[in-house]
Amino acid sequence: MNPNVTTQAQDRVPPLPAKQSPILKSDVARRHHCHDHARVFITVAIAIVLGAGCSIKRFTVNSIGDLLASGDSVYERDDDLILVGDALPFSLKLVESLLTQSPQHYGLLLTASRGFVLYSYAYVHFEADRTANDDLDRALELRHRARRLYLRALDYGLRALELSYPGFARRLVEDPQQAVHEVSPQDAARVVPLLYWTAAALGLAISVSRHDAALLARLPEVDALLARALELDEGWNAGTLHEFQVTLAAAGRMHADNDVIRRHYQRALQLSHGRRASLYVAYAEAASIPNQNREEFSELLDKALSVDIDDEPEHRLINALAQRRAKWLRGRIDEFFL
Repeated sequence: MNPNVTTQAQDRVPPLPAKQSPILKSDVARRHHCHDHARVFITVAIAIVLGAGCSIKRFTVNSIGDLLASGDSVYERDDDLILVGDALPFSLKLVESLLTQSPQHYGLLLTASRGFVLYSYAYVHFEADRTANDDLDRALELRHRARRLYLRALDYGLRALELSYPGFARRLVEDPQQAVHEVSPQDAARVVPLLYWTAAALGLAISVSRHDAALLARLPEVDALLARALELDEGWNAGTLHEFQVTLAAAGRMHADNDVIRRHYQRALQLSHGRRASLYVAYAEAASIPNQNREEFSELLDKALSVDIDDEPEHRLINALAQRRAKWLRGRIDEFFL
């Protein structure tokens, strides 16, 4: 948080900015039109403040940061995967540019952490998986890039946590369980999203760095962050915390326990009411492949592909990404099962 701006402005916890589906009703179209004007305003405002005095510049940057951080989720509501993939890098660099001017803006730090995890997982990590069979060198190059992006997201997440809990990053390494219990229930609404995205960044960085002993040794930090988030708000974001436990197992987490994975899957299924295609895909990879259950694998992919991505617009992008992965996995089914 910037000490020269109001606490109220800093305390707004963002989602990613928001865009609607390509087929728009009139009221949604008006909202999209407003977002276009907001983006123009941001571009002009940044140009104006470049020559402004320090305090005016800081105030304007923080105001723009609040606008970006507090808007609806433009990307997470979109189903055009190519459009989102092309737009996200610009958005992320804009957020980073604002952070150079206001490095303690809580909302921008959370937005950066979330955005880099989303971009890396959806467009770099997936491409590495997709190309591994045909071009191993290219896949390794992409995995290294995915790792760097995840670690950048981790840095932003830890920086945001440090604002409320100075020294948190160091204590998390030294004693993960003790560090996360500094987060009080009174802070849950504000901090649970940050615990999740920080855990996701580190957990996914580990998943693409399986031969890096130093990163593997940090797995207890992921466990502690997720466990504390579950204690504070188990049902957050329709079971996302439980689902990520399954995702980590699907990504190759060591010592994954089948019973534990299944319990997380069943609870996530209950909390999401079966509307998350990503949950079915994650469980198919985490449980069906290791257990060599081809029939279950096919059934789970069918369930993922049958999810109507318009039922929950706020999860449209995640469901579209999961269905893309489900189609890719279905095309490789003979590689997974003897």
